[in-house]
Amino acid sequence: MEKIRRASHAGSWYTDNSKRLAEELDGWLREAGLPKSPEVRGVIAPHAGYSYSGRAAAYAFGNIDPTSISRVFLLGPSHHYYTPKCALSTATVYKTPIGDLPLDLEVIEELKATGKFELMDICVDEAEHSMEMHLPYVAKVFEGHPIKIVPILVGAVNAENEAMYGRLFAKYVDDPSNFFSVSSDFCHWGSRYLRSGLIYLTDTWPPGKLLTECMHQLFIQPVSHISSCVFGVRFNYMHYDKKHGAIHKSIEALDKMGMDIIETGDPDAFKKYLLEYDNTICGRHPISVFLHMLGNCSTKIKIKFLRYEQSSQCKTKRDSSVSYASAAAKGKELSPLFHVASRIKSSKETGQGVTHTSPLLWIVDSRQQPLEA
Repeated sequence: MEKIRRASHAGSWYTDNSKRLAEELDGWLREAGLPKSPEVRGVIAPHAGYSYSGRAAAYAFGNIDPTSISRVFLLGPSHHYYTPKCALSTATVYKTPIGDLPLDLEVIEELKATGKFELMDICVDEAEHSMEMHLPYVAKVFEGHPIKIVPILVGAVNAENEAMYGRLFAKYVDDPSNFFSVSSDFCHWGSRYLRSGLIYLTDTWPPGKLLTECMHQLFIQPVSHISSCVFGVRFNYMHYDKKHGAIHKSIEALDKMGMDIIETGDPDAFKKYLLEYDNTICGRHPISVFLHMLGNCSTKIKIKFLRYEQSSQCKTKRDSSVSYASAAAKGKELSPLFHVASRIKSSKETGQGVTHTSPLLWIVDSRQQPLEA
């Protein structure tokens, strides 16, 4: 039986007029003027209202050559619903004003069978905007090319489980018919954007201990959208390094430091950056999972940021802004000999993983570690 997820943010975050929406998307894609490349296997793109981030997002989606892609994985952060896991949709089709996108129920069942995912209620699904804001671009870019989608709500995932999900998804990266759309805005600066914390009162934490990210999860919303929470406190993010000059230049330097680290593909370096600067990147968990995916697959993929914008240029502490960054992840499949050689090199360094049987034959131990609970 068909179960529909409505385009719940159409008419507010973006137009619900199909003709106008198609014209807007076509215009932004044309303005970006990017060549379509079959080597583009994924994107990182913003998820704000289209009047703010629609143009920036075109610099991610404009790279896509749809001809050989049949499945799109969407990875988006959870802004409203707390879960320490990743969650799968229970819908069978996602609506957009310019075309419906069917879910790949076979892959969703395969992921569900791992026991590592929870299911999100349709109300949770429709309340979340992070993946929905990518859907019209997906529908437009893949127009005339039948695809199915696999939406993944990435919750308050700790570092260990980010790595676990990265290993789990790696095999899908190695299938060139799969594409990955990772949803994230960058710095949310100023008193309008508050980070909610919890006062966690147990025997293991001293009374009044502030846990940021609501037990590892970062909720960043305009003040008007934050509901009060029991034992809750609110505090804003106003990092300012004066050596960069104006506040907006400091924000840009902070964001670009994170973007440079993401481009290295090193999830541990990205985690260290977040711990040191606490930049309010709301898609930190989807990005981290994506970096682990790329590090565990057999395809060499390189992330490159192509566009950076801010919703406004902050000059005083009364101002506020959100940053938007768009990236493309390009890759080429590596030869099997490369992986054998890599394992041989690793075995020489660690003494593990490869058995030498003759001068011409190496047997690679390809057993993977079991997934953590």
